[in-house]
Amino acid sequence: MGQAKFSQTDFLAAAQAIAAAEGPAAATIASITARLGAPTGSFYHRFASRNVVLGELWLRAVRDFQEGIGAALDAGDGLAAALHTPAWVRGHLDNARLLLMYDRKDFVQGEWPEELRERVAEMTRRMEAGSRQRARAIFGEDGREEVRLAQFLISEVPVAAVRQHLVRREPPPPLVDRLIRTTYRAVVADYRARKRKPGLAERAV
Repeated sequence: MGQAKFSQTDFLAAAQAIAAAEGPAAATIASITARLGAPTGSFYHRFASRNVVLGELWLRAVRDFQEGIGAALDAGDGLAAALHTPAWVRGHLDNARLLLMYDRKDFVQGEWPEELRERVAEMTRRMEAGSRQRARAIFGEDGREEVRLAQFLISEVPVAAVRQHLVRREPPPPLVDRLIRTTYRAVVADYRARKRKPGLAERAV
């Protein structure tokens, strides 16, 4: 039996390129097979449906992205976790466009095999559980305020800072890192100053 001309990796790469350039909706079975010059049957030999391909793309992108953030948080370095976003975008522009310009629901939809559903559910649980780890890494506490501020610093600020560069399909310049760093330090300094005030008042009494 001859070797298969197109591998699962080939189809995923084609889908990724299409989705990154035109959005997940453009990654249809017809467009994916046309990009490869592959027969439709070859696609179905490897994937049950288009939804499975999109789910795999989302899962691979978020797993790769979260790995760097997780490593920084495990080391207790909240600033490094915040700066991971522009660094990762520079090295993974297509995946970054997929993950940061579109919503999870653009990928996670339809009927999936049980194994893929379990992997996506596990990734979602890990991301939700990471909210307290982010707060502890930055503020040493994981109360409601700390969790919200940590989300702002590690997720919202960096994504907002790189977004316009993703739209233009360009790597973020060093200025983006400086903006993230400045914002991070200002928010942390404000938090610490507010936490110190009650103690100072009590000592004065």
